[in-house]
Amino acid sequence: MPQQPTPELFFETVNAYQRSAALKAAIKLGLFASIGLGKSSVNEMAQAARATERGVRILCDYLVVIGFLAKPGGRYALTPDSAMFLDPRSPAYMGGAVDFLLDPMISGSFDELESAVRKGGTVNAGGTVAPEHPVWVKFARAMTPMMALPAQLMTKFVGGDPTRKLMILDIAAGHGIFGITLARHCPNAEVVALDWPNVLEVAKQHAQDAGVLNRYRTLAGNAFDLEYGSGYDIILLTNFLHHFDIPTCEKLLKKVHAAMNPGGRALTLEFIPNEDRVSPAGSAGFSLTMLATTPSGDAYTFSELERMFRSAGFSRSELQQLGPGMQQLIVSQ
Repeated sequence: MPQQPTPELFFETVNAYQRSAALKAAIKLGLFASIGLGKSSVNEMAQAARATERGVRILCDYLVVIGFLAKPGGRYALTPDSAMFLDPRSPAYMGGAVDFLLDPMISGSFDELESAVRKGGTVNAGGTVAPEHPVWVKFARAMTPMMALPAQLMTKFVGGDPTRKLMILDIAAGHGIFGITLARHCPNAEVVALDWPNVLEVAKQHAQDAGVLNRYRTLAGNAFDLEYGSGYDIILLTNFLHHFDIPTCEKLLKKVHAAMNPGGRALTLEFIPNEDRVSPAGSAGFSLTMLATTPSGDAYTFSELERMFRSAGFSRSELQQLGPGMQQLIVSQ
C-alpha cells in the first residue's frame, strides 16, 4: 500500500532553526563538556553553566529528542557522535565551527532566499566573496578542527619522495591547515599561503604553533589579481572554486597552470554532487548555500570541474575519496 501522506516533514523543516539554536546554546553553555566530565545531572550542569535547572532540563531533553544526548536512568549521556565531535576534550572536537557556520552573515543570508532565487545569487553586496570580508577570519579561527582529517588524508596524494624539496602554493589558505599539514609531512617543503591579510594572521599563528613558520611565507591580496610567481610543485585549491561561476574559475585555473612546474599537481577539495545534482545530500545541498551567500557560486559536478581544468591546460584530473565526510579531492596533473 502507498504510504499515507503526513505533515511531519513540513513541521520538522519549518522548525529546523530550533535544532541549530539548541545545539549552539548547548555548546556555548558547556553542556557537552560537563557531561564529558561526568557532571550529568541537571543540577550539576546548571551550576557549571550558571543557568537555571529548568532551562537546562528543557534544553537537554530537546537534545535527547533530536539525537545529540541520551538519557539513561534520568541522567544525561553523550551519544558516540557527541563524544567524538562535541566534547572539547576530543581531538576531533568541532563545536567551535558554529561561530562560522551560524554567523549572522551566513544564516541571515537565508532570510533573503526568496530574493536570491529571483536574482540568481545573494542579495548582499558581494556576499562572502566581498574583499577582505571579516567572516573569513571567523572561518580561519573556527574551522581548523573540521579540516584536520581531510588535510592529513590529503598528504598521500602529494606523490613521490616526501623528503624531496617541494614548493607549495595554498590559494585561499584560510586557517592554513592544508599547507601546514603538507609542510609537516614533507620536511623540505616550503609553503606560500595566499589570502586576505587579516586572514593570514590566523594562518601564520597556526604555522608557528605547528613549528613550520620558518618554511611558511604569505602572499596577501586577491587571488585573481596577485602574481603567484612560478615553480610550484603543488597548488592547493581547498573550498574555493565553489564561490565563483565557471568562467571565473577557468580564469583562475589558467593562472594556477601557468605557475606550476612540469609534472606539478593541483589538489582541489570540493563538495561534488553526482551528475543528478541531488545526491549525495550533503554535497548536493551545498549549492543552496552558494546561492544564498555568493553572487554566482555553485557546487560543481566532477564533469564540470574536469572540463574547467582541461580548459585551463591540465592534462588529466582524477576524483579521489578522502574517507568520511562530504568532500572529495580532485588531483589534476
